[in-house]
Amino acid sequence: MRHEEKPPFSFPVKVGHISANAVAIHLEANATERAGLAKMWNVLEVASLEAELQVARWKKDGVKIKGEVRAKIVQACVVTLEPVESLIAEPVETILVPEGSRLARIAANDSGEMVLDPDGPDIPDVFTGDTIDAGEVVSEQVALAIDPYPRKPDASFGERIESTDKDDKRPNPFAVLKDWKKD
Repeated sequence: MRHEEKPPFSFPVKVGHISANAVAIHLEANATERAGLAKMWNVLEVASLEAELQVARWKKDGVKIKGEVRAKIVQACVVTLEPVESLIAEPVETILVPEGSRLARIAANDSGEMVLDPDGPDIPDVFTGDTIDAGEVVSEQVALAIDPYPRKPDASFGERIESTDKDDKRPNPFAVLKDWKKD
């Protein structure tokens, strides 16, 4: 049996304790959790991570998590490598269903092809056992919102440096074919 590594930010919720009436949950990452998230997301620092969530039962055996996540992260500028601070505020809306639930399956049409409506709701995520991890849901939402190419507002790439030496020409990509002859 493979041992799975514990996520850096975890907030387990027992599914049996969730009712149809939404419960408000406030999550806030501590220093150790923020350091683990910074490493996982490959950013310089996670200065803060908070979420306000409503957790409720969905249909018979599913769980719906809805709310907002806020984070302040520091990344290296892609131009200058100087620190760039980013504020993230994202809505969260996720439905989780137990493994094997028919609600987790994609609907198929008459010919057996899977049908996905790009404007329709997402397919619910699946959880195993009797616990969901609201912390993982929150950290995944932030990870999706991180700018992959952070840049300081005034940073720009300089002029492209080209050689002025006449002998220093760019190689012709077709030069390797010059001696090739057709049979």
